[in-house]
Amino acid sequence: MTIYLDHAATTPINEAALAALNEQIKKLGNASSVHNQGRSVRKDVEDARHKLAELVGSVPSEIIFTGSGTEANNLAIKGFFWQSGKKVIVTSAFEHHAVLDPIEWLVEHQNAEAIYIPVKRDGYLDLDFLRDVVKSRGNEIAVISLMHSNNELGSIQPIKEVVEIAGAIPVHTDAVQSFGKVEFNFDELGISAATISAHKIGGPLGVAALVLKHGIDLAPILHGGGQEREIRSGTLNAPGIVSFVKAAERS
Repeated sequence: MTIYLDHAATTPINEAALAALNEQIKKLGNASSVHNQGRSVRKDVEDARHKLAELVGSVPSEIIFTGSGTEANNLAIKGFFWQSGKKVIVTSAFEHHAVLDPIEWLVEHQNAEAIYIPVKRDGYLDLDFLRDVVKSRGNEIAVISLMHSNNELGSIQPIKEVVEIAGAIPVHTDAVQSFGKVEFNFDELGISAATISAHKIGGPLGVAALVLKHGIDLAPILHGGGQEREIRSGTLNAPGIVSFVKAAERS
């Protein structure tokens, strides 16, 4: 018998999510098709979208399904950067590599400038530093991207206060370690975008979501069929989506 304790990396799929995955995967149909099978699968996806929106504190149109939390983070960071035409990205030094690496790529290849908020000894962001950056460079900032719960320290960052400091600057938060584990409400935080993922809460691998505030457009990183508000093209993973939401209901 083995004992598994690394739930910050991934969690075992729970029985409800597994049952939903096995049932949905038997259904034939592409959710983008207009025939009966496709429309039936589309209904399952949209029912799941509505339920996930209730759980995360958003409206259904704000849920954009992706293939992973890493993809959702890339979509937010690169999307805001390309859409804004501004060059500065504000983050912190102890973000997950799914945030740090796309920022570093933009610095190396797209002439971005990264500003890193220091982390204090207690594991929380130096908000005075952020205030100074917003005051001096605010009109140059494309996005502020800061995690909600740190995956190693467990510190829950004051994202609502970050939003207040940011003003009109978009704020994205990687909430992969928060959603389904600690109190998290997209609307109440006032953020522009948040990343959540299924496999951190007893759901399957290979499905996640970017919660993107209604009315905000992002430059896509995938082009094709125009799914998900034309921001994330690709055939929808209906079994994964339905299983994701079943896991979220049980978390």
